[in-house]
Amino acid sequence: MSSLKSLRRFALPLALAAGLAGCTSPSFKADVSRFAVPLPAPSGQTFAVVPEDPKLAGGLEFATYANSVAAEMEQLGYVRAPAPERADLLVRFDYRVDGGRERVRTDLSGAGFAAGPWGPWGPWGGGFGRWGWGFYDPWLAGPNVRSYTVYTSGIDLKIDRAADGQRLFEGKAEAVSRSNRLPRLVPNLVDALFTGFPGNSGETVRITIRDDEKTVRTVD
Repeated sequence: MSSLKSLRRFALPLALAAGLAGCTSPSFKADVSRFAVPLPAPSGQTFAVVPEDPKLAGGLEFATYANSVAAEMEQLGYVRAPAPERADLLVRFDYRVDGGRERVRTDLSGAGFAAGPWGPWGPWGGGFGRWGWGFYDPWLAGPNVRSYTVYTSGIDLKIDRAADGQRLFEGKAEAVSRSNRLPRLVPNLVDALFTGFPGNSGETVRITIRDDEKTVRTVD
């Protein structure tokens, strides 16, 4: 019996460590939709980022996010204008996050480390439908039920030609996450929206940003 108790004490830290190992590299995922006509090739055209909602004009928060958009436009080769009235392109920008909704998750495997008829710890571990003196002992762990709040955040971006008001580009990026902090969300959404810019008109793709690596997958 003492050896089994020792094994249990040894197995628990290992199992917890294995579970945490898969959570060390979080990624950000956003669904991006874009519609565009052929944009002018960057050759000195100027742009200005302006708020879609006039109430945001002059705000420090908007200016912070506008700088993220401007940095992406400059990387494409466009030049930031000193004022909107002197810009060739007007980049209309908006951002949002909702009030959140509750999600409930139930893990019927208890701690989640038992697998197969014997579990990961050999004949001492219980699997589904049987139990022993292993880590998945129904006297020690039952169904794990937890609730948490998720938020939907998003940005909208439109590019108009200032001379005649013609719409050249429309795009949006949306993400569902555990955070509602716009200062962290908006830069990631901007990054996702400009990945592969301007993209294929009418296509929705899922952009995954993870440790400076990006993957793009078409969303059906």
